[in-house]
Amino acid sequence: MEHPVTALPGDTPGTADATAEDASAAAPAPGDGAADATPSDGGSKAPPAAGEGEPGTEESAPESAAGGGGAEAAPEADASDATPGAGPPDAAPASELSEAQAELAAQRELRERIEKRKAEKAAPISAGGGLSGTAADLLAAVRAVESGEKAGTAFFARPAPAPAPAASQRPAPDQPPRPAVPEAAPAAQALSPEALDAVRAVLAEGGAPEALARPALGALGEQAAELLRTDPWHLLAVPGVRPEQADGFARALLGGECGPDDGRRTAALVGWLLERAALQGHTALDAGAVRTALAEHAVRDPDAAVLNAVEEGVALLFREGGDPEADGTGAGGTGADEDEAREAGPAEDADAAGEPVRVLLGLDRYALAEESLADGLARLVNTCEKAADWTEAAAAAPSPSAAELIRTVASAGLVAHSGGEAARAEPAALIAAARGLGLRALGAAHSEDGRRRLAAATGDPDTAVTLAGLLSGAQGPGRDEDGALALDLLVVLDAPQLDVEGAAVLVEALADGARLVLSGDPGVLGSAGAGRVFADVLAARACPQVVSRTPDPGPIGELVSGIGIGELNQVDAPGKEVVIVPVRDAGEAVHRTVQLVADSVPRAFSIPAEETQVITVGHGGAAGTRVLNEALKQRLNPGPGRFGGFDPGDRVVHVPAPGRAVPGVVRSADAEGLHLDCGGLPVVVPQERVESSVRHGWALSAHQAAGMRWPAAVVVLPGDAARGLSRPWVYTAFSRGERHLSVVHGVDRALPHAVAEVPAQERTTRLRPLLEALPTPDAASLNG
Repeated sequence: MEHPVTALPGDTPGTADATAEDASAAAPAPGDGAADATPSDGGSKAPPAAGEGEPGTEESAPESAAGGGGAEAAPEADASDATPGAGPPDAAPASELSEAQAELAAQRELRERIEKRKAEKAAPISAGGGLSGTAADLLAAVRAVESGEKAGTAFFARPAPAPAPAASQRPAPDQPPRPAVPEAAPAAQALSPEALDAVRAVLAEGGAPEALARPALGALGEQAAELLRTDPWHLLAVPGVRPEQADGFARALLGGECGPDDGRRTAALVGWLLERAALQGHTALDAGAVRTALAEHAVRDPDAAVLNAVEEGVALLFREGGDPEADGTGAGGTGADEDEAREAGPAEDADAAGEPVRVLLGLDRYALAEESLADGLARLVNTCEKAADWTEAAAAAPSPSAAELIRTVASAGLVAHSGGEAARAEPAALIAAARGLGLRALGAAHSEDGRRRLAAATGDPDTAVTLAGLLSGAQGPGRDEDGALALDLLVVLDAPQLDVEGAAVLVEALADGARLVLSGDPGVLGSAGAGRVFADVLAARACPQVVSRTPDPGPIGELVSGIGIGELNQVDAPGKEVVIVPVRDAGEAVHRTVQLVADSVPRAFSIPAEETQVITVGHGGAAGTRVLNEALKQRLNPGPGRFGGFDPGDRVVHVPAPGRAVPGVVRSADAEGLHLDCGGLPVVVPQERVESSVRHGWALSAHQAAGMRWPAAVVVLPGDAARGLSRPWVYTAFSRGERHLSVVHGVDRALPHAVAEVPAQERTTRLRPLLEALPTPDAASLNG
């Protein structure tokens, strides 16, 4: 039997002032909540805001046949419903290369090693010999990306990132740790006026809006005009552009020369589907799902289209299952050849021995990252000292779970640690114990808030950094003479937020013999980027696992613990730590939310508005982040928005790279840009990047809030949020408040249904089978 969350009795819904003190105890009965709510506007056509493309939103979701719709955030209409020539599609500006991608591209040794491994498994694909001119140049560029000679994503050209600093420029091991320095916002890519004019001319000729010129140039590089003229379907590289729009553009440029089975079109569609799937967290897609999606886009011969995409280097083909010796591909099925592509019929086939074989398609960047990560984790497992004696340190641990973690890490190079918020004390004890033994130990958190909480737990600010700060060199001990992080032990907290590219960079940066602990709560939402690193490491049993026995305290901890096992239980909240505020529609939800943040929570708990975080399911709709932020600004910091829509004192979220959401406060603005205070660190966002990377932050999505906590959280669930709810979403949102949680509840029975019946969305990845196939002693003993 499902039980609604309850708080102390109070007034009934409809009272003029919904306060934390007198909110209703009961959830709305059928007819009081979602049944009577007017569906909110889920079809907002505004461009995706900074950081709004998390997995699960329709703004970032692939077609249903090629990756599935997410259940982790409220669906929104796609940001580009206009067709070329009929007004500009609401395409977001092209995203910059993430820090992880730039670091990964800069590590040439990593690429050479992976390419050598791939070459040993199968010969390179020989294709494209009949091409000439621009198409031949494009194919050559693809080959350069695959070989590691040039950086890139999929088959669209991007400027190469700056190389990593030479070993001579890195600090020696005996140098003291460097203090944290302010994090600079990435500089905007300079656009050539001539190239921009050329792109505008091609877009105009094809009937596409001029507004696409800058994002097209950002996505395709200086040769964008030539690429678009030769292959108009490169327009799909521009964020927000959909296939029907690219088709209209191609017809305008090519006339009768193009058709639904044009090889350029089908190759671009395959790349687009895989890129869209990556936004949902997938690093690969089932080949059958890709063929189905191609058929839905009027491709008459999906099998030939998949083969063409493999031949042109747009996608790589992988086989999972069966006998790896029989097909010669080895673990993970890397390097499938063209004959295999032609024979790849159903999504699941069988090898000669009758074993089921799954055929996957993926982009080279994620294949490289997953193989690099698997090899790197195996290297750590095999090179660490297994006979270290940390007995005394374990005996002095503050809890049995902490002692178990210390003993386990003493004998393993890789350890997975799982637990809730209270369990973060155990990695903190491990770091302190290791430093007491003279080891260079450090903890890395997903956010600045997580870093501060870890530093408070260890009692030493030098023991905690953010992961981004560590990899960029802005925080932490720096690198040794070999270019590796000068560490003996690294503990990564918030490990579920690690995407595969970031994890590959991190592991490659660790020296042989270093120890790595991945610590996190398996119940929270996964990473904003592609992959499910923590879940795959746990599922592959690639290393020892320590499960914390330390429960989260208080009514909020009790509530969240029940959600983690699929139960939405009643909790006793004598201090009104958990309050339910029933609402009938989205308008009332917005009104009650503003009252809670501005009046009720500060009055009842002495928590100021700036320490209360609003969390909602999606960015669009009548009670999404956009509407809530507008209402909260009007109440808490009204102003004309004279700095590009912002005023001093505005709460904002800055997205310096895809997948990173950094809360901050606007301080000022000048010719240099918008000045922010992000957790005590000054950040200057250049004027040209403000629109694409800064949004108001009184209200966030659960993905943006992951890895952070606030004294109070207000979770808003309007009627149209029901289809966006899942157990991980509810678990993540409800666990963001430390002292108080208010739930503005308008989804009726959809909330207990989501907790009990809607698990995490599955992500298709290759890391788990790669880890399971590695001949590591620890993995062999665990899997034996």
